[in-house]
Amino acid sequence: MAMATSSPTLGALLLLALFSAAGVHGAAPSSPLDQLCGSLGSFYVTPELCASTLCVDASSSCRSARGAPELAALATRLAAANATAAKASIESALALDAERVPAPASAADADARKGMRSCLQLYAGAVPALRWAARSVAAGRYSGAREVLDAAQYVASGCAGMAGEATLPKENDRFSSMAIVAHAIVASMSAT
Repeated sequence: MAMATSSPTLGALLLLALFSAAGVHGAAPSSPLDQLCGSLGSFYVTPELCASTLCVDASSSCRSARGAPELAALATRLAAANATAAKASIESALALDAERVPAPASAADADARKGMRSCLQLYAGAVPALRWAARSVAAGRYSGAREVLDAAQYVASGCAGMAGEATLPKENDRFSSMAIVAHAIVASMSAT
């Protein structure tokens, strides 16, 4: 016991441990992206999912954003763009399928085509709503946009359920992630 109180090295280690436990360190302050993404855990969005979804493109302004409102506008804009891309991909897949096989060969093929058309209808309704939400969030109005993004989270999974055996374009999965992250960000903004 006497050894612990007389050792300057042990005392320094104890102080270092105390400062580390208290969160006091010399690290640089985190960016608005890191701060926002780190605060979304209550929405089941990890910091990694948030950052990778917002910063998927090297030309994205995610890392240069000056604050949470700018990131919320970016996320909502990306959700609208991803929904538009998913809709276009589904339209293209349906057109290619119709050219390749004018009449479905089986009941399963007919059901898959019907599911894809239903999925297209979901996106046809979601795209204008998401564009409205993007404009609202960009103007700092989160009311209503949060609800649009909440509903949009279910478009991709609804498509997966309706498409059955049909292979959905990869844009459907990308939109799913973006809608979840955009909703979490806007919901966190409207809660403050």
